[in-house]
Amino acid sequence: MNTVITREQALELLKKYNKEPFHLQHALTVEGCMRWYANELGFGEDVGFWSLCGLLHDIDFEGWPEQHCQKAPELLAEINCSAEMVHAICSHGWGLCCDIAPEHTMEKVLFAADELTGLIGAAARMRPSGSCTDMELSSLKKKFKDKRFAAGCSREVISKGAEILGWTLEELLDRTLRAMQSCEAAVAAECAAL
Repeated sequence: MNTVITREQALELLKKYNKEPFHLQHALTVEGCMRWYANELGFGEDVGFWSLCGLLHDIDFEGWPEQHCQKAPELLAEINCSAEMVHAICSHGWGLCCDIAPEHTMEKVLFAADELTGLIGAAARMRPSGSCTDMELSSLKKKFKDKRFAAGCSREVISKGAEILGWTLEELLDRTLRAMQSCEAAVAAECAAL
């Protein structure tokens, strides 16, 4: 997977269309998680592609929520994103806002982890530490089972993500929690500097 755009180009495009601190933090979190996953799953040579897809996955959400994953190709064309990258980014909205199915491992991970990062982030904010670094898997599993907690985070999408990856739900929860723990400090530092 060739990455012809730079992180600087991707970040500038992200900031052009996303002003809300929450959306920027989410993009940086998913970028960090995708970086961790690329290395964890043996795709280290494609880490740049994986992380840029994570960074840009919601490029159109803030400005065009009703056209999410449909407006993205137009915006991504501004920095000449490859067709492969556009497909990967749009596939995370499969079944919700587009019919582009995740095909490759990277796309399946993005589909599965995106929604879950929101749930983990909400659970972290409820902790005395305000962090996920000291969160245990058992605590996350309880939050997942409580449908009233972070009700906007679709358990169906998260479960479907585990299924298309061929993982148990517990494996997806555990891996994504570890991915978020690995990048939380860097994301906080970059958010503070934005």
